[in-house]
Amino acid sequence: MTISIAHLGPAGTNAETAAVAFTNKLSQFGQKSFLCPYPSIAQTLWAVSQGEVNLAVVPVENSIEGSVTVTLDTLWQLDSLEIQTALVLPISHGLISLADSFEEIKTVYSHPQALAQCQGWLEKFLPQIQQIPDNSTTEALRHLGKDRSAAAIASQRAALLYKLPILAYPINDYPDNCTRFWVLKEGCTEIENSDLKLIINRINQPENSIFISLGFSVPANVPGALVKPLEVFAKRGINMSRIESRPTKRSLGDYLFFIDIEVKNNDDFIEVAIEELKTYTETLKIFGSYTIMALN
Repeated sequence: MTISIAHLGPAGTNAETAAVAFTNKLSQFGQKSFLCPYPSIAQTLWAVSQGEVNLAVVPVENSIEGSVTVTLDTLWQLDSLEIQTALVLPISHGLISLADSFEEIKTVYSHPQALAQCQGWLEKFLPQIQQIPDNSTTEALRHLGKDRSAAAIASQRAALLYKLPILAYPINDYPDNCTRFWVLKEGCTEIENSDLKLIINRINQPENSIFISLGFSVPANVPGALVKPLEVFAKRGINMSRIESRPTKRSLGDYLFFIDIEVKNNDDFIEVAIEELKTYTETLKIFGSYTIMALN
């Protein structure tokens, strides 16, 4: 079976770059796949949930700007998706424009994450320009046309694909900029004739840690409501590698919590810990257990 993989499009986005690298890894083990671009991260996830595609590759966290909130919010809404693996992709941005110099540029377009990751550079070299967010770094390129006063922040790969000149590179504020992506599938269905988990396990090194991602809600305005769930892992020496909150959108001060826990070979208390966690939460969702795959 050939696997279909959704990602934020069009061609040239960092999500597509991560998806391409993932398909290349799969092909090394004989698994065929093809890519399906979607206009938003939310639509990418819905495509998997509705059975339009087998997998989705979506960004979840950037080392500079933190979480991609639309991914977390949509995953909570759908709750049937299961994380298969995580991908870590180094991210470098370039300023792409038909202009000959910075002085000609009046407007810069890009995805909000990319704009934020280049704020220091923009304030130093283009302090007077207007910054306009777009659906993706590649979508931003459509504004260039023949307008020499417009620029976009996107990858070198996008500039090459669309044959556009790079005026400055790299322009991200931190050289070690990277983004973590999740590869997800519909949890209640199997990908026929393809043991994807087995292939991923063969790709990853056996000594890699396993991570489990969870989401939960707690009773609002109750003292210690968050402390008790966290103590479930702390008292057992289980490492929480990430924790953050998102509003439930029901009322002010009412939050959801997302955590990642790291599972070592000797962590025999995970199942017991999760059973205890259930007693302190209103809703508990387990999004999957997985390893992290580095992409070059």
